[in-house]
Formats: sequence, C-alpha cells, structure tokens
Amino acid sequence: MNAPPARSPPPLGELIARLSALHPQRIDLGLDRMHRLLERLDHPERKLPPVIHVAGTNGKGSTIAYLRAVLEAAGLRVHVYISPYLVRINECYRLGRSGGGVLVDDNELYVALEQCERANAGEPITIFEIETAAAFLLFAQHPADVVLLEVGLGGRLDATNVIDRPLASVIAPVSMDHTEFLGDTLTAIAGEKAAIIKRDVPVICAEQAPDAMAVIEQYARRMHAPLSTAGQEWHVNVERGRLVYQDDRGLMDLAAPRLFGRHQFDNAGLAIATLRALDAFRIEPSAYEAGIVNAEWPARMQRLGVGALLEQAPPGCEIWLDGGHNAEGGRVAAAALGDLEERVPRPVVVIVGMMANKDAAAFLANFAGQTRHIIAVQVPHRDNTLPPDRLADAARHLGMRVETAESVEAALHSLARLAYEAPPRILITGSLYLAGHVLAINGTPPG
Repeated sequence: MNAPPARSPPPLGELIARLSALHPQRIDLGLDRMHRLLERLDHPERKLPPVIHVAGTNGKGSTIAYLRAVLEAAGLRVHVYISPYLVRINECYRLGRSGGGVLVDDNELYVALEQCERANAGEPITIFEIETAAAFLLFAQHPADVVLLEVGLGGRLDATNVIDRPLASVIAPVSMDHTEFLGDTLTAIAGEKAAIIKRDVPVICAEQAPDAMAVIEQYARRMHAPLSTAGQEWHVNVERGRLVYQDDRGLMDLAAPRLFGRHQFDNAGLAIATLRALDAFRIEPSAYEAGIVNAEWPARMQRLGVGALLEQAPPGCEIWLDGGHNAEGGRVAAAALGDLEERVPRPVVVIVGMMANKDAAAFLANFAGQTRHIIAVQVPHRDNTLPPDRLADAARHLGMRVETAESVEAALHSLARLAYEAPPRILITGSLYLAGHVLAINGTPPG
C-alpha cells in the first residue's frame, strides 16, 4: 500500500496578507485592541512562564540573544519573541526545548494565527498585535522556564506591554528613532521606553545619555522598582580582549563574544547583569562563558562567509552585513569597521539602503572619512523606501564619494570590475529589511 502524500504546509503568506488588511495602519500604537483580543482568547498572557521584558532603541535583540544562549547553556527551556523578522516570520517565535529551542513550524504558527483571527472576528487590529497574541498563545501551550519578550516599538503602548508582572524589565540603550511615533526628543522617547517598568519589578538598564537616564530613574522611583544601571551597580570592560564583568557579587573574567564590535561587550554585560539580578535562576560561571561565546544574532556585524553573493563580489573580499538604521546604529557599525581596520587594513566600501522615515545624513555621517565610497541602493519589495538618488544626495552633502546601483547584486558586480590594491571590505547596511533581503538572496537565512 502506498503511503499517503505528505501534507503541504498551509498558505501562511495568504493568512498574513488577510490579517494585514484588518487595519489600514501598519503601526497604530495602543493597547485597547490587544486587551480586547486577549480577553477573547481567555488571556494567554496570564498563563506564560516568567517573562523578561526587553525595551530599547539599539541592542535589545543582541541582549536577548545573549540571555537565551546563557539560559540554554544552563539547561533551561527558553521561549523567545522578537521582531521584526529578516526572511521568514517563523524567526519571531522560538519555542523552548531541552537542549535548545526551535523556531515554530509553519503548521503550528498557522493554527495560532488562525485562532487569533477567529477570536478577533474581523475587527480592526494591527498585524503586529495579532502576531504578538499568537506568541502568547504558543508560549502558553508549551512548557518552558522563561520567556524573553522583545518590545516591538517604544514600550508604553506596544502590544507586548500587557504583561502585568514580568520577572524583570530590561532597557537597552535609548537613542533617536521612530520620532514620528515616539516623540522628537530623547526625553520623550525614553519616557515611552521606561513605561515597561512595573511596580516593584527589578529594572536592569544599560548606560544611557543623561537625559534618558534621568527619565528612567524617575520612572523607576515612581514604580518602586529596584534599578541596576551600567556604570553604577555593575560594570563591563574589555581587558586583554576578554570581557570582564563586575558587580557587588564579584567579578567574572569571560571570553569575548563571538558577535563582533565593542558594543557587543556592553550588550553581553546587560544580559549578565539581568540574570545576576534575579533570584529565579542559579547559573554557573561556565554557562555564562558558553552563552557569551556561542550567542548568535544575524545581521548585526555578521560576516557572510559563504553564499551566492560572495561569488558576485571581488575575489578575496570580505562582506559584512549590519541592519543598523539610525544614527546610533551607524555609530556602532562604523566603530566595528574601525576595529577591523586596525587589525587588517583594507579598502572599505559601504552599500547602503534605507527607509524614507530614517535620518540618512545622521546615519551616513558616521562613515565619512572612513570609507572609499558609498553605493546607494533601494530596499526592495518595501513601501516607503528612500530612493537611491536621495540617499546619494545625503552622502554628497557630507563630502563622500557616492554612486547608485539598481540592487545589491549590481553593486557587487560593479565593485568586481574595479582594481583595488587589496580585496575590499564591503559593509551592507542601513535597514533590517535590506539585511533580510541580503540573507535571502545569499541563501543563508536565519535558522
């Protein structure tokens, strides 16, 4: 007897397109729609394992990667919800398992999203709110020891901010971004981020600009939330290429993170400080060491060592990928390039594509004087992208040599025709959407 044909995965893309049409605005911050849907779903957000809630402008994803790696090295099961995804929506949902978590499969994600769709009954709701409710459903149905929950945008009115009593509130570095939604001052943006702080719940905070720090401290005092801040209650330094962490419980001398850049020492320190501030977990130094060394986070100064794009680029070149898209993201990427240059000098080329709501000049200014030239491309398959000619104008006003290309592939082909005294170091940056496209066409999507 012949075996039945394998069941094909459900049309997940069709379902997401249908859900995306429920609300005219992709981003519409508010919690009323979320509370309504969760009530109809019988409040899965109240049935979760303990939650660590992470907000911030830059570094929150990397911090979550370190938290997950350390917790899993300690033998714990870790659910993770992040956004946005780079190639497939499944990347947003990692289900905790003994021995390491796995991304949700298409069938199980389809079922969760469809359950949310039925409960919503056609009422207006954003796609991110539906996706977040699906995360709560999935995480409530699968046993785990902890949930790592990343804020999508801001904090105060973000769909994740329905968790009444997290285990900890974590605030990564706050800087200027999404000003059309969060306010046009650092103080206003910090207020939105700090609003994830809950009464009596520990707050672990990265080093901040003084204006942002003042807001976070005020909010923590108002909520009677114990505050542990980088540079005050805990310290992280680079010594002889190693990560040295110190707080009132002692000192840890750990190997450097695999993730590249000085800022990754700070992100790792924030993860360590978070776990050491909690009594819920007993984590041995060996688990910290293994987690910091093994943590991976795609499109954050990620070197593409294999893939289709290397075949189209100049022989012997390096290709690096970073999803930074605001002034601070540009600063840390440029600093990482500087570190690479100190080790092995090479001609530097930056291929950049950005969204129209980003400050291109502030982003590009970080690379002025560092790169041989800029190649501006358009972020493909996205509305509201910044046309390459406008991006090129921003670079020219900074005195940078710039050209445009129809695509990343075309940019690499143009570089392959040029004569360099040494194979170039190529950074592709400016947008997480562009980074996702690059990983897809390179054949190296996140796993």
